[in-house]
Amino acid sequence: MDFFDGIGENRLLWVTLLAWFIAQALKVLVTLIIDKRFNVLRFVGSGGMPSSHSSFVMSLATGMGMIYGWESPLFTFALVFAFIVMYDAAGVRYAVGKQAIILNEIMKDYQKDRKMSEAQLKELVGHTPIEVFAGAVLGIVVAWWMI
Repeated sequence: MDFFDGIGENRLLWVTLLAWFIAQALKVLVTLIIDKRFNVLRFVGSGGMPSSHSSFVMSLATGMGMIYGWESPLFTFALVFAFIVMYDAAGVRYAVGKQAIILNEIMKDYQKDRKMSEAQLKELVGHTPIEVFAGAVLGIVVAWWMI
């Protein structure tokens, strides 16, 4: 089997990509519903509802469990990896986003008296626990549906 055939037949890869795609599409839809504006950049952006990081890694972990067995080291590895990614998304990256909001406000106040052309820091970086949970559930559902 050559490389491209292998990629084409790798169900687990396609499941994880589909979970990511659905989560990113839902971000655009959520932005449309809540903010009343269509923002296609939400499709490729980080942060927001649901967490595509969580859907991606939980679909991987669920798929590994379904294919290789819930007792397999592959499932264990994928699940631990998923928990690390989700912890990072809701913890470290969320805190970075909060800090960016504060720093942007400080810069606005500072710029009132001075002419500066500093770019704003990206504020939507991480996820709330609800966004992470929603992404994880989405990933599990996509894996159960596709495998």
